[in-house]
Amino acid sequence: MEDLPAIPAPPDAVARAIDALAPAKASRLWALRRLVFDVAARTPDVGPLTETLKWGEPAYLTQATRAGSTLRIGPLRGREDCVAIFVNCRTVLADTFRERFGDHLHVVGDRAVRVALSGPLDDALTEVVALTLTYNRWRNKR
Repeated sequence: MEDLPAIPAPPDAVARAIDALAPAKASRLWALRRLVFDVAARTPDVGPLTETLKWGEPAYLTQATRAGSTLRIGPLRGREDCVAIFVNCRTVLADTFRERFGDHLHVVGDRAVRVALSGPLDDALTEVVALTLTYNRWRNKR
């Protein structure tokens, strides 16, 4: 297994936002956060992530390289059985996820991918994160 850089400590506001959720949701968001940083470390040209809150939810930006689009993680309104990865609704990301992972992932509208609260994180979620963090690199090559 390749050595990945250590996951940085979250900003206090991000830690508080995650820990304020129900334990099962918080646990899943911590796992998604790790996935985001792991994918960023393994994906060429993503560079360091900026971690902040957007709309009260953890958000990850490729501010230094501008390689990708903002990715957020958080609860999915009206659903107690899952959380979600959110992307910018003004991108083709949700459509791309549907095309590539159609029957495998549940894409909600034009901005969210549902993530169950238990079980392993699907390999397709790794691709969702990578596609989002590199969006500005590939979007015009479609």
